[in-house]
Amino acid sequence: MDPGINEHRLALNVLLLGDRQSGRSSVGNALIGGHEFHTGPSFSGVSVTTECRILSRTFPRYFRRQGAESDLLLRVVDTPPGMPLPQMLQKVKLHPEGVHVLVFVVRADLPHDNTHLQHHAQSVLGPEWRHHSLLVLTHADQLEEAGLSPPIYLSQAPDWLRALAEELRGGVCFLDNSCDWPSIRGRVLRDRVLHLSAGNHHRALSVRTEVSL
Repeated sequence: MDPGINEHRLALNVLLLGDRQSGRSSVGNALIGGHEFHTGPSFSGVSVTTECRILSRTFPRYFRRQGAESDLLLRVVDTPPGMPLPQMLQKVKLHPEGVHVLVFVVRADLPHDNTHLQHHAQSVLGPEWRHHSLLVLTHADQLEEAGLSPPIYLSQAPDWLRALAEELRGGVCFLDNSCDWPSIRGRVLRDRVLHLSAGNHHRALSVRTEVSL
């Protein structure tokens, strides 16, 4: 049995990947339902997150499994952009258990080319990373102000973003930055993470800490 699973608790490791100011820390706060991950504007292109950080929270009686109520323990890892993932993940000791869900975080209003993130995922987690991944598009409130629905936005998105959305098993989740994420959006995102992990039978991908990027 997976070490993260017992009769009354499911433990999932969630890894966040994204560029500067993409909203990774805000997504992490939504997942754990708090404000522990530091967020804020960057200065001179320097990311607020400068080192790998892992935070966890247990949600009692979050879901039912085999007719019984089970707790959900989420371990969320926020990573600084532009730094080697293997060494960072080795420090937070996610192996040998590994990563259950990989979350790509991209600003919907600034969808710069993030194809290097896919390369990182492939190098660190192996070829099955797509089956364990979902895409979170932050600042979705900007789309509403522009009169764009999610389907229309995706149809007009850059080729790399549209292709990524189509190939990830977890699909796409739009998050509105104009509201209180932890209390309003957190449950939606946690449910998506739980559903994706269940589709993989809660199996984790091993982290290749020996890889150098």
